[in-house]
Amino acid sequence: MPTTSSAPTGQHLTLAKFLRSSGILTNDVTAAAWSQADVDTYLRWYKKQLGGSWYRVQQDPATRRWSLVRHPDAKRYDATSETLLKVVGQRVRLDHTDQGDILPAGLVAGILADCSGAQTPWGTIISGEENAQDFYGDLETAWTSSQKLVSGAGFDAGGFLNPAVTPSTAADLGRTSDPAGRHNRDAYGYLAEIDPGLPSQFFYMSVNETGGDGVGHRKIGDMGRARWENATFAVDARFRLVPGKPVVLYAGDDRRGGRIYKWVSQGAYQTGMTRGEVRSLLDYGRLYVAHFAGLDNANGLVLAATGQPPSEDNPGQGQWIHLSTNSTDVAPNAAALGAPGKTVGAALRDVSWNRLAGFRNDSDLRLALFTASNKIGVMELNRPEDVEWNPLDPSGKPRLYVAFTNHGRQVALDQNGVVFDPAQHATASPTRPDADGAVFALEESDPENPAQSKTFKYVSTWRGVKGTGLFDAANPDNIVIDAEGGVWFGTDGNFGRNKTADAFYYLDLDPRHGDGAPGVTTPTYGKALRIVAVPSDAEATGPALSADQSSLFLSVQHPGEDFQNSPTSWPFDR
Repeated sequence: MPTTSSAPTGQHLTLAKFLRSSGILTNDVTAAAWSQADVDTYLRWYKKQLGGSWYRVQQDPATRRWSLVRHPDAKRYDATSETLLKVVGQRVRLDHTDQGDILPAGLVAGILADCSGAQTPWGTIISGEENAQDFYGDLETAWTSSQKLVSGAGFDAGGFLNPAVTPSTAADLGRTSDPAGRHNRDAYGYLAEIDPGLPSQFFYMSVNETGGDGVGHRKIGDMGRARWENATFAVDARFRLVPGKPVVLYAGDDRRGGRIYKWVSQGAYQTGMTRGEVRSLLDYGRLYVAHFAGLDNANGLVLAATGQPPSEDNPGQGQWIHLSTNSTDVAPNAAALGAPGKTVGAALRDVSWNRLAGFRNDSDLRLALFTASNKIGVMELNRPEDVEWNPLDPSGKPRLYVAFTNHGRQVALDQNGVVFDPAQHATASPTRPDADGAVFALEESDPENPAQSKTFKYVSTWRGVKGTGLFDAANPDNIVIDAEGGVWFGTDGNFGRNKTADAFYYLDLDPRHGDGAPGVTTPTYGKALRIVAVPSDAEATGPALSADQSSLFLSVQHPGEDFQNSPTSWPFDR
């Protein structure tokens, strides 16, 4: 990222060179000193690179090769105010266009930090605004990268939550000298739902609004803000919504100590609903956070009682905590803080509970899910990057799969859910030793009716390994479930751990392939079988299978990211 005192490097330098060759920039982009005007120009064009594109690919029936369909119907959705979305179910501050014109209440300019997401059962696309904190500033600035509580960020005990919402001039996009080019922090960090193929400024209006037809782009505000990477819906064996049941949406907060959340719609899906009526079900609902009770806080991989990973024979037992200032569930850290029976709602409103400020209401809570979860003592997790619902799981019951990529830093809470004293954090907080990651599976207590399930069990189905063995791999990332319930995952970081390329793997969960099974000479049960590798030091991400399951699509992200140590010469000339 260029500044007035430093030239861009890496991928930013690649973009700067392109802008120079196109005549958009006229300065020496490799020079250490840039003018503020040149920085402004770069940032305006950089915002156009952030977001996503909608286009078609087609398969030749004779050669079975896929190719891009170059058609004017292709659409681009980006971080500029050329893309507009409605934030639904959450109050946000008034936003403006990049030219300074005030937008109607609830409309925000653009999408940011878009990662993976989900295809909805009604044909739209969800993309998680994962690392939005990099662009206009972090809203939850009360936590260091080692999860240490810091003061002065609007989260201090003794009052109510009061974080900085205005854009930071030190953040990537906040460095522009044009105030109209900066946007508030509360406008980003959501699950963004794109209505594919519609113009980028076609924002959502619910059928519950006057004149609304249920089409257009929105951010699912009722789910709250987090570093969302992915999302998934609970569906039946035909991968469809279940008539008479609420819509259930799961997502993971992809940060060290991040949690898994479940959102349940207020209304129920019914056969015969229009697409707009189905979409309106996501306007409002109830939010829950997964508490992995009994997990060892020191590492996040094993059960505290046994020191062993949760297994089919001895699974972990968890519960869904209703995350609301009105929740009557008991806070997980109530007993440890000397108030057995204290409810989640009372704890969240308490201005001194667990060393943290209070939340006035659920709107404030949804701005800071990580802090709210810490406040009530929800067990921290090892970076839940992806969650995927599997209605045809080999276990015989629907399950939710979670990719925990890794966690090698300290934690915010002790085993009982109490925030460490910041003065003692350096020595008191354990450093989690998970450099290789794991894949867990959650099974709802009522897997056929997950909206009603308040408890779940969890098991470890695969553990990352640093090694040179045939099946060794590390750092699972995105997951995809195939039409028969098969589990696939990509890796992000395997090159750094094992010096072999990141790849996509098929996770063999068929017990007939286990050790001692008839006719099995090389047991593969519980093993990850590499299917396709990507260039060295690239993340294998964004998996999708074609409708007939014969083609696997994937994204090769940031190849050659570690320029000094990677065998690939990207982005340099060979």
